[in-house]
This record gives sequence, C-alpha cells and structure tokens, in this order.
Amino acid sequence: MGGKAKGEFMQYVLTVSQINKYLKELISKDLVLSNLWVKGEISNYKVHYSGHIYFTIKDEGGILRCVMFKSHASGLRFVPENGTKVTIKGYVSVFERDGQYQLYVEEMQPEGVGGLHLAFEQLKRKLKEEGLFDREHKKKIPFLPRSIGVVTSPTGAVIRDIIHVTGRRFGKIGIKVFAVAVQGEQAPLQIARAIQKLNEANCVDVIIVARGGGSLEELWAFNEEVVARSIYESRIPVISAVGHETDFTIADFVADVRAPTPSAAAELAVPDKAALVSRISDLHTRLRNSVMKNLDLKREKYRQLADSTVFKQPYNRLYQERMRVDVFSKYLFKEIRIKHERSGSRLSFLAGKLNALSPLAILSRGYSVAREKEKGSLVKSIRAVKPGDILEITVQDGRIDCLVQQTGEREFNEGE
Repeated sequence: MGGKAKGEFMQYVLTVSQINKYLKELISKDLVLSNLWVKGEISNYKVHYSGHIYFTIKDEGGILRCVMFKSHASGLRFVPENGTKVTIKGYVSVFERDGQYQLYVEEMQPEGVGGLHLAFEQLKRKLKEEGLFDREHKKKIPFLPRSIGVVTSPTGAVIRDIIHVTGRRFGKIGIKVFAVAVQGEQAPLQIARAIQKLNEANCVDVIIVARGGGSLEELWAFNEEVVARSIYESRIPVISAVGHETDFTIADFVADVRAPTPSAAAELAVPDKAALVSRISDLHTRLRNSVMKNLDLKREKYRQLADSTVFKQPYNRLYQERMRVDVFSKYLFKEIRIKHERSGSRLSFLAGKLNALSPLAILSRGYSVAREKEKGSLVKSIRAVKPGDILEITVQDGRIDCLVQQTGEREFNEGE
C-alpha cells in the first residue's frame, strides 16, 4: 500500500524549468497582470550596451524588478534617473531562466510632470553646462544680408510673412527656402540637415529657422539635440523664430538671436530701407553743414593771417634776427678781447715769478754751479771733492772744466 502511494506521488515530480514555465503561463493569463499601470520610485537604474534598460521601482512596502527593451526605451522623451518617481505601463511575466517575475515596461511617464517638459529641462540643463548657450559663442547678424536662408515648411503663413516683411522693409532681398517638415519624427533630422547644407553651400548670409505656433508636442522638433547642435555648429548666423512670443524652445537658446515670431525674425534680419534713406539724408545734411562751417572758419582764419605782419612784412622778422646776431657778435668779440687781455696779464705775472726762481737768473748775477765731471753731482761742500778731481763749473754763458789742486775751509769775517 505504501509502495503504491509512493509511485503515484513520483508521477507528479516537475523540473525547475517546468515550474517556471507553468508560472509564466499562469501569470500571462491574468488580465490584470497582462496590462497594468504601476507607480513607484526608480532605483538601481542601469542602461545595457544593447540599449535595454534594467531597474527596479519601489515604494514603502516593496520593490519590483523592471526591464524596458530598446524598442520601447528609444521612444522616451526624458532620461530616467534614480529617485525619479514614475508611472509605468506594462505587463508582468516570469523570466524562466532565473525563475523571477518582473515588469516588462512599454511606456513610462514621470509622475507630477509631463515627460516632454522633463525632457526639455534635462536637455536644456545638459546643453547649458556644455556652453552651447554662452554669449561669447553668439555670432553677429549681418547689417544688410544679400541673401537669407529660411528653414521652414514650404506651405503655411510663415514663409509668406517672411517674404512680405523683407519685401516691405527693403525690397528685393534674395530668399532661399529650404523646405522641411516642422513636426513629426522626420522633422529634427530634416531641419538639422537643412542647416548643414546651407553652410556647405555658403550661399546665404543669415539663416532663419522658423515655424508657427503650436503645442509643446507640435514644437518638439525644435527641442531635439540634433537640431540644437546643428545650430551651434553653423558658421552662418542663425535666427530662431519658433512659435509665438511666449513659446521657448531649445533652438531659441542656442541660436545667435531669438525672434518672438517669424515676422519679427524678418525684421531683425533686414533693416528698414526708408529709415536708412532718412538716416543717410540726415547724415548728408549734417556733413554738408559741418563742411560749410569748417570752410567759414578757415576763410576767417585766412583773412586774419592775410592782415598779419607776417604776410605784410615777411622779411621784418629776418631783419630783426639779423640785428640781434650783430649785437650778440659785438658782445662776444668784446668778451673774447677782455678774456684775452686778462689771460695775457696773468701769464706775464706767472712768467715773472717763474723767472725769479730760475737758476739762470741767479747765474746772471755772478753765481756759478759746480758739478763733478764724472759723476755729474752738485758740489755743495769741500768734503765732496779732493785734489785731482775734475769739476765742471757752469756760469751764465757756458761751462768751465777745472782741476782741484787743494781745498780749504772758508774764513768768515766778523761783519758777515
């Protein structure tokens, strides 16, 4: 009895794969789990290199594993982040390999704020941090463009308004329309390609990117990153004129100038010819008046110069200077003569003093100088010579060679 019961029981043993498959089929038949909306907070957010997104959503009571495949993730208008509260549409199924159930996400919206609005703010913050909005990158709009490139829909009021305004303000201005879709999936790439082509052709001086008003969804093509970067990379200045005055797009922040409307963009691109003509006329009048006033001043100056002594007696100043030269020359020669006389007197005085001290003057008074013939030393004492020495006696008019025969000391008289 026991053996039979055991054999019947063994007939119901299932494999792990069978259990997982059974649970998957069981869950897939549940109408609630096959199509439901779930809200919670994102955590453990990861993007696989394949493009699939893996994360969990949680609330105060638990967590739920989620996966969003690339085919659905590519349609997200915002970038999910950890901590973002979201509302998710999808279905629950079992991943048979791991035996875990998870939510397969088909749609995801941020809770409390629209997905488009969040995507707008995220891209705006990203591009601002990269410097795409910085003022130093803004290019100056040419004063009078020869040709204008307009990137917009070929139909509708936008292109007609631009043509009308440019014609009214200046007349014939070359306008090259690059027709693109301004909404829909193809619009961003077409707009970006149009800007690139106009730059490659280099056939316009300024580009107007424009479309009429609409909802955030209708204007979304101008909030795409590809459009923003094409405007930033454009060598030709770009005027953004998307929507109405209260509408702002990413293109407006990147563009060199933002116009509130397409008509205002045309006014920014083309000056008012009538105002320019009036300005030129005013400047011409001011220039003529200035020239005439300057001529009058020059004529008056000429009359004053013509009546001056310089013109009436042109050589008078020369004569005056010549007389001054004569006077200075007279003073100079007088000073030179006085200086010469003083120097001559001084020289005579010094020569007299020098002559008085000269040995020649002493010799002229009867004195002589004795030197040893061989040594040439002066004989100042009888002790310096001895009998037989030859002396050279210098007198006023020559020399006398003498032989010393004897020496004797001088005998002084009482009166000496």
